[in-house]
Amino acid sequence: MSELRRQTACGPYDRPMSALVFFCHGSRDPGWRTPFDRLVAEQRRLAPLAAVELAFLELMTPDLPTVLDGLAGQGHARIRVVPLFLAAGTHTNRDLPALVEAARTRWPALAITVDPALLDSPAVRTAILDVLSGP
Repeated sequence: MSELRRQTACGPYDRPMSALVFFCHGSRDPGWRTPFDRLVAEQRRLAPLAAVELAFLELMTPDLPTVLDGLAGQGHARIRVVPLFLAAGTHTNRDLPALVEAARTRWPALAITVDPALLDSPAVRTAILDVLSGP
């Protein structure tokens, strides 16, 4: 097995490949995606051997089904979807689960996990409050 495969950020070479997908809404404004592209680039710098992708619900590409199908087709067995939505709502409670379930139907062996909305995380809430209380 190649050294590259052995050194994935996902664990030892005998474990299935994992991937991370940041999932956000999308916008008609092409510049809206810039901070999300920056986030992906920063995550790739932190874990250069890991698969990190960005997917959109609507209005921008690539969409989530395209990204999930691409990663599954590359051999990723586990995918973590991180919704970049501040709070849970229709998109995280209805739309995202439907897209994930459709992918599970297309790829039955694929393990997909979905993180909660950002403000469900105490660390994110603390980070926001720290920014607000800064200099």
